[in-house]
Amino acid sequence: MDNYENFLRGLKERIRNAQVRAALSVNRELVLLYWQIGQDILLQQQQLGWGAKVIEHLARDLKEAFPDLKGFSARNLNYMRALAEAYPDEQIVQQLVALIPWGHNVRILDAIKDTSAKLWYVQKTLENGWSRNILTLQINNRLFERQGKAVNNFDVILPSPQSDIARETLKDPYVFDFLTLGEAAQEREIEKELVKHITQFLLELGVGFAFVGQQYNLKVGNEDFYIDLLFYHVKLHCFVVIELKTGKFKPEYAGKINFYLSAVDDLLKSPLDSPSIGLILCASKDNIIAEYALRDVNKPIGIAEWQTKLTKSLPKELQTNLPTIEQLEAELENLSVEVDNEDE
Repeated sequence: MDNYENFLRGLKERIRNAQVRAALSVNRELVLLYWQIGQDILLQQQQLGWGAKVIEHLARDLKEAFPDLKGFSARNLNYMRALAEAYPDEQIVQQLVALIPWGHNVRILDAIKDTSAKLWYVQKTLENGWSRNILTLQINNRLFERQGKAVNNFDVILPSPQSDIARETLKDPYVFDFLTLGEAAQEREIEKELVKHITQFLLELGVGFAFVGQQYNLKVGNEDFYIDLLFYHVKLHCFVVIELKTGKFKPEYAGKINFYLSAVDDLLKSPLDSPSIGLILCASKDNIIAEYALRDVNKPIGIAEWQTKLTKSLPKELQTNLPTIEQLEAELENLSVEVDNEDE
């Protein structure tokens, strides 16, 4: 009987894997078809001077020719045209863009203008397996603009390519918009709230972070010391020490976290682990002071701001483009509706 159960389990796994491969293959072919249709529309408009109204005619004619098929509405045909216009290189579409679902591509086309940013979100969706909800959240939180922006000394302290990976792991600012505490909250209260909302906290930190503990105890000599938040990064293979400050960055913070990193490397780090990394999160900072504070430090440290709302750090002309909480909630409620099923 055990042999049969193992046999059945193996068959189930094989069938599931085949289903996944089939779904990915169908999606890839669908996106490629949409891209080719978009290219054809662009070409005809450029060569024959067809206007925008040709898309409405195409939508009607295609619906008549294929009454049982969805996805050829005027709206979707416009997205196909936009896809072809955004990515003129078919190889990029085949190797990258067509590997994420059509609905994800539509979100990116809707929200992002810069081509390099579009491709960055496509790549991160593939790497991290983002759902459309998470993709939309990351776009609205302007992850592309924040990624890799923390002040750090990684290029000096860490070997390449680990320094590049570590730099891209950190961002500035970090947005903890899920916190419900007021501005006068103390550091320990904020730590507790972050741990309470650990799923959202880990999402903002990024893929690879595993939570180890809050107020993590280290015994050095005859004294006890407590790290605000301790994580392990599974891609960098190292501990990450986070110190949370409610005020402006001060140079002495670098010395304190440097001490913690030395202790963690001696007491917790295994021979297989990479050097531990420190991250100082403060309410505000002067970048020049932060850079000076790290100049002669011999441990890898990053310094970034944390905020409960992203609009605080953005230029006024960008702030007006951010959605309100109500708009974002309404958008997230509608994300389950596939674009190619919205119109016949």
